[in-house]
This record gives sequence, C-alpha cells and structure tokens, in this order.
Amino acid sequence: MDLDVVNMFVIAGGTLAIPILAFVASFLLWPSALIRIYYWYWRRALGMQVRYVRHEDYQFCYSFRGRPGNKPSILMLHGFSAHKDMWLSVVKFLPKNLHLVCVDMPGHEGTTRSSLDDLSIDGQVKRIHQFVECLKLNKKPFHLIGTSMGGHVAGVYAAHYPSDVCSLSLVCPAGLQYSTDNQFVQRLKELQESAAVEKIPLIPSTPEEMSEMLQLCSYVRFRVPQQILQGLVDVRIPHNNFYRKLFLEIVSEKSRYSLHQNMDKIKVPTQIIWGKQDQVLDVSGADMLAKSIANCQVELLENCGHSVVMERPRKTAKLIVDFLASVHSTDNDKKLD
Repeated sequence: MDLDVVNMFVIAGGTLAIPILAFVASFLLWPSALIRIYYWYWRRALGMQVRYVRHEDYQFCYSFRGRPGNKPSILMLHGFSAHKDMWLSVVKFLPKNLHLVCVDMPGHEGTTRSSLDDLSIDGQVKRIHQFVECLKLNKKPFHLIGTSMGGHVAGVYAAHYPSDVCSLSLVCPAGLQYSTDNQFVQRLKELQESAAVEKIPLIPSTPEEMSEMLQLCSYVRFRVPQQILQGLVDVRIPHNNFYRKLFLEIVSEKSRYSLHQNMDKIKVPTQIIWGKQDQVLDVSGADMLAKSIANCQVELLENCGHSVVMERPRKTAKLIVDFLASVHSTDNDKKLD
C-alpha cells in the first residue's frame, strides 16, 4: 500500500545529498506534498507517462511506458485505496521493451469518482473493460496483473472476457471463500455487525492507525517517524468516505466471493504470487486457485506479507517476466508445430 513511500524515506535519511535543514523543514511543514513529489519524480525517472482517456462522460487516468509490440502488453490493476503509482516499485525492474499500462481503478486518484458508479466487483470489471476498449488494448490479447482487490477484479475479468487476455498474474487476490476466517476477517465481520465502519483497519485516519495498517499489511517491521505517518494519513483522509463506501460494496454478498465463483471459468495460463506471512488474505487461497484453474503455477514468497508488490518488487518483477517468457515461448513452439 504505502510501503514504497516508507522505503523512500528510510533510504533518504542516509543517502540523499541535499541540504539537511531544507529537507527537514519541507518535510515537517508539507509531508503530503513531499509524497506527491516522490511519485512524480519516480514516474519521470522510470519513463512512465500519465494520460487520460474518456468513455462517454467517464474519465480514466493511467500511466504507460512503451508501445504495443510482438510481446503482450501488460495491464496492471492496483489494490484497495491505492493508485497506479503503487506499481512503480515493480516497473523499476521490468524490461523497458515491454508495453506497460497502470490504470487508476474506479473512483481512485485521477479516475472519475461518481456517486452513481457501480463499485461492485462486476461493476469494476465492466469499467476496466471500457478502459481496455478505449485504448484498443485488446486488439491482441494482453497480460493482466492484479493485486488484492485488483487481483479480484483481474480474475473475474479473465473469466468474463477470455478473448481479451492471453495470461494472468494474481498477486494475493481477494474474492475467495475460505473454510475458516483468519483473525483479520473475523475482526472485519465483527465491525460489520456492530456497524463500526469508522474502524476499518485498512482505512486509517490517524498516524497510529496508519502504523497499525502498515504492520498488518507488511511482514517487514518498519520504525516509521511520526511525521511520515502523518503525511501518509493527510494524503488519504480526503478520500476516506469513498474508501468506506467502496469497502462495504466489495465485501457485500454480491461481491465478496466473485473470484471464487468464477475461478473455474479462467482458461488462460495463470500465475499466483502470494506472501506466506499474509495476515490480510490467507495464503491457502493460492492452493484453492491452483486446484480450480487448469494451467496454473504458484509462487509463495517467504518472509513476505500482503504487500508483495512493495515488500518484494524485484522478485515480483522477475517472476512475472519469467512467467511471460515461458508462456510466450510455449505459444511460439505451438505456432512452429
């Protein structure tokens, strides 16, 4: 979620060659502005360009690098309350000859937020399909990647629009039905029953709650300064009412198990990546998917929590590239037979 920003400040404290007083002053006064500058800087450094595209009166915001070529384009869907820039830590380790597209999910960051929008998983799948059609990304099948909520949407998308997708990577996806609930899910159900929507652990509104969320989502334990936590909270607070509405929608009866209900319809080669120490979504979900998807390979990461993309970006990128190479080479071999 926000672990890449934390990593930046940990590194910055020891290596950035800028005047110390200027850095401290700007950070203490405008921590949220510094976080935005950080994302702008890394988009620029990695060659990711931001663009907007419209479907009727609905606007999508996305970033991209490269152009469609012989290799499949890659569309990346972020998780709950995140944004397209969460993928930058992985993009850093992906080959520059790949065509990459990272989109802000419905209602997030630069993509339209409407009170009339259908925020259910099926509703989000339809919106992403509109985005794909706008870019003509499905002119030839593309590789689809999603993490957490984005993995939920990506899996259902592959089931609903099989001709659009040539392969699929699901990173600790939501949307599965477990025989027993883990501690986090039990807590969520208690909050739902008591209607205490202000206390959802994934929607922090204080630095203390932000610290708790980082510990929940990450296996690595960071000692994060209070001012950094405050900056992360300041960026999120204006959006928290929307996040609560979205969260209640995706855990509703209509959406909660959409991936589970559609996983046997996924026919493309699929890769599952999961952190073994995930406290949000239990790693046993990987085995569930592997048993239901015919052509599926599973990668479990040691000493890694729910925020796989942030905790293990280099490893995640390598797994994706290796998976694409194996699928692509197999397709070429079939063409030669």
